[in-house]
Amino acid sequence: MKKDDFFQRVYHVVKRIPYGRVTTYGLIAKYLGSSSSARTVGWALNASHNDSSIPAHRVVNRKGLLTGKHHFKGFELMRQLLESEGIIIEDDKVLDFEQKIWTPK
Repeated sequence: MKKDDFFQRVYHVVKRIPYGRVTTYGLIAKYLGSSSSARTVGWALNASHNDSSIPAHRVVNRKGLLTGKHHFKGFELMRQLLESEGIIIEDDKVLDFEQKIWTPK
C-alpha cells in the first residue's frame, strides 16, 4: 500500500471521531489493520494541518497525552480545541481519558 493511500485511510477514520471525544494513534493503526503503524498515523496527521476538515486535535497518545501539540501552529491550539469541545486537559493530559476515548469500529 502506498503512503498516500494509508494517509487517506487515516483521514477517513479521524473525520469520524465524535465531537468531544478522542482516540489514539494506536487505535487508528489497529483499526486500519496495521497495529505497528501508530507512528505513521502521526505522520499522516502532521501532514493534514492545512485541511480543517480533519480534526487531528482529537488524536492523542495511548495515555491521553497531547503528544502532537507541537505540530499545531499555536503551541496551545490543540489544548484549546479540545477544551472548546468540553474535554478537560490537565498537565497536557485528557482527564477522564477512559470516558472520552472513542474506538473506531
